[in-house]
Amino acid sequence: MRKLLSGLTGLLVLSTLLVALPGTAAAAVWQPKPAPLTTPWTAQVSPTNALPEYPRPQLVRPDWLNLNGVWEFAGAPNLSSPPFGRTLAEGVLVPYPIESALSGIKRHEDHMFYRRTFTTPAGWTGRRVKLNFGAVTWETRVWVNGVSVGTHTGGFDAFSFDITNALRAGANEVIVGVRSTVDGSSYPIGKQRRSPSGIFYTAASGIWQTVWLEPVAANHITRLDTTPDVAAGVLDLVVQGTAGQSVRAEVLTGGQVVGTATGTVGGHLRVPVPNARLWSPDDPFLYDLRVTLGSDVVTGYFGMRSLGKAVVGGVMRPLLNGKFVFQLGTLDQGYWPDGIYTAPTDAALRFDLERQKALGFNMVRKHIKVEPARWYYHADRLGLMVWQDMPSLDAVDDVPNGRAHFESELRRMVDQLKGITSIVQWVPFNEGWGEYDAGRIVDLVRSIDDTRLINHNSGSNCCVSDPDPGNGDIIDDHAYQMSSATRLPDANRIAVLGEFGGLGRRIVGHEWQPGAGFAYGELYPDETSLTGRYVEITKEVGRFVHTRGLSASVYTEPYDVENEVNGFYTYDRQVLKVSEARVREVNQRVLALAAGTEVGRGEAISLRVTTAGYTDRHLRHRDALARTDVISDDLGRLDATFWARPGLSDAACLSFESRNYPGRFLRHSASRVRSDADDGSAGFAGDATFCARPGVGGTVLESRNLPGHFVRHYQEGVYLARSGGPNPWDSATSFTADTTWAAVVPLWRSGADLPLDQARSFRVTTPGFTDRYLRHQDALARTDVVTSGSTALLKADATFIVRRGLSEPSCYSFESRNFPGQYLRHAQFRVRLAASDGSDLFRRDATFCAQPGVGGVRLASVNELGASVRHYAEEVWVAVNGGAHVYDNPTSYDADVSWAVTAPWTP
Repeated sequence: MRKLLSGLTGLLVLSTLLVALPGTAAAAVWQPKPAPLTTPWTAQVSPTNALPEYPRPQLVRPDWLNLNGVWEFAGAPNLSSPPFGRTLAEGVLVPYPIESALSGIKRHEDHMFYRRTFTTPAGWTGRRVKLNFGAVTWETRVWVNGVSVGTHTGGFDAFSFDITNALRAGANEVIVGVRSTVDGSSYPIGKQRRSPSGIFYTAASGIWQTVWLEPVAANHITRLDTTPDVAAGVLDLVVQGTAGQSVRAEVLTGGQVVGTATGTVGGHLRVPVPNARLWSPDDPFLYDLRVTLGSDVVTGYFGMRSLGKAVVGGVMRPLLNGKFVFQLGTLDQGYWPDGIYTAPTDAALRFDLERQKALGFNMVRKHIKVEPARWYYHADRLGLMVWQDMPSLDAVDDVPNGRAHFESELRRMVDQLKGITSIVQWVPFNEGWGEYDAGRIVDLVRSIDDTRLINHNSGSNCCVSDPDPGNGDIIDDHAYQMSSATRLPDANRIAVLGEFGGLGRRIVGHEWQPGAGFAYGELYPDETSLTGRYVEITKEVGRFVHTRGLSASVYTEPYDVENEVNGFYTYDRQVLKVSEARVREVNQRVLALAAGTEVGRGEAISLRVTTAGYTDRHLRHRDALARTDVISDDLGRLDATFWARPGLSDAACLSFESRNYPGRFLRHSASRVRSDADDGSAGFAGDATFCARPGVGGTVLESRNLPGHFVRHYQEGVYLARSGGPNPWDSATSFTADTTWAAVVPLWRSGADLPLDQARSFRVTTPGFTDRYLRHQDALARTDVVTSGSTALLKADATFIVRRGLSEPSCYSFESRNFPGQYLRHAQFRVRLAASDGSDLFRRDATFCAQPGVGGVRLASVNELGASVRHYAEEVWVAVNGGAHVYDNPTSYDADVSWAVTAPWTP
């Protein structure tokens, strides 16, 4: 492919020269308008280099003429009077939409005309000439030398007209009329609005992708539909073009032909791809493709990969090349402060994807927009899976012709993009915007492309969504508060978190409207706090992989968009607001948890069986032996909870310490896995060390000192087994499934123990404040100095009864000693005393898991992710270390959230 693309680079240089030769009328003067923000590429844009790259990487011809550059422009009341032979007063830089600063117009027009002249190169004589448009919003009419050559409706798909019969020698005039009403329109517009606000942004009207000419033979190719068939080792290729013509296809790599096939236009060519190197995010390998129809020779590319879904480890999962790969993505909306819908340069377009890859993501959700073909080429080349949204209609309710236009453009979008290797999922609707007949729409998409998964409505738990039709391949919830649990997968559909996060940070000097920026979540003051919160919520995503069967997540968002400040980057792409290293590290950890190479090192975990029919069982110890059981009581939950420690004989591996018998570890002895006390010997350390390996839907634990032997459940017992070995537990039957374990959130959530149904007081451990205790006063929690001489009221206020957690039996709730029936709970982050109202929210707000602290016990909120009970300036809050609020200040945080559990002041 490099050889073909290097040749293309030379052609791009030539095309840049060609575009400078044919000019528009001298009156067309362009000046960029000022934009609230500029990107690193804004100043690089000029009339001679407006997106000079070849625009169609999957169907490349050597001869072409780029018509990007300055055109004459004028608004109009309608399109009934094309300005033939008339100079238009303004200059617009194509292909930037007219509302953008780079266009030089920076205003909206419902109707508009573009005009320029061109001269066809002498070498094109004897061939047909096509005028191509990447995309225009929305209704387009085109005239060449006063002759109507075609019309098109649709804002997101490419189209072309054969203009040969309208051409003449010398200069040719082309006029493009566009109607783009935007608000209240009956066609898909996504998030475009004439008066943008909130989550809706500036409109992008008129020509917004490259315009170019190309000469073609009378019999020629119009499209290549590529579908990899990995199982058969072939590329299924359909060549669209002049009917009845013979075609020849060649697959190449490194300039060498590896497979050929011949056939006819419209038929299926099965082109061999021997020993195919499969495309994946870790190895985004692409093959070159060359197709010949008579004198017409085109080149392109494709990747070999398979998509699907299957039950893996007892959970319905998406498959890439036959394996479950967690899809960790961002909500990429494709907006720019200088070009709105159009990136200022190809380098800018590439930058967004490169930086998301650098942050450790392997997927992008292209949100309610369709990008130029080169964006998908970069995703293919970089190895980023893509979820492709369909741009939504403006109205929630049906408008005349709206559904017909929606379905027409949906068909064209899927048809145009179905050869893109990186696209793994279609998303027709989002949060119910313009949703109708979702079940039928799924079937419609499936009829066009049955090779990809279909997500009928991302965020079907949200907003204006219709009832779930139950078909499609995906159950997609949006949960910006991570305390909201996603729905579980079912027998046919995969569970994904289609949007979450939305954490914000304003950067002075890099705001669309200074001071007006908002976030879907909290606003954070600095890099440390924003990164820290991202790490916390993404760790929870990792836990959901096995506890809730989660298969994908989409973080909002990679960069700010207008007044949304949710981005990792500012809208101008000038400032990275988070620590790249820390974001990448936690993202890689999630992928490793899903792949089975990580099990939550340093945390308490439980190990669930993944063998079909036994997924309700967990590994536990009982009478010093490891076994699997269906867990239903406190003792079982404790027995099935282990600390994942660095391996006793190899810190790169793992050892599993009992939660309820500290100092005892899982180890193998005479093939049986046991729970024994560490005797400090090298032999014990070796027997108690296991290395995490990728399993099928979980983790395989290989013995460190007996390579090739794995922890396996067999008839309720747990053994160290070798597939095909001499023992019954070595049976090859279901060996892979039986040795794969899902590392899940611990069945016993508290890492420290408190005495149930006994009175206790909680003393501050922060140096200088150790005479203060947690108490309630006027229904709020605070700290005060309590001594033996304190009043009886103060002592009673500082005493609580430890109860079993109201929402989680392995955690705790704290009932007032002097106000029975009232519990400590948090609301708006403040800890307070209140009577139970019987609601689920109250029960969660009043439940805290005890964890080891610094010189005491840390009380972690069960539903406010990453938050623990903290004293701050005499008040008591649930606080996140380095979070967005003043009481989240990281200074002395670890000490402030640690409480000494003492004898009660009021027994």
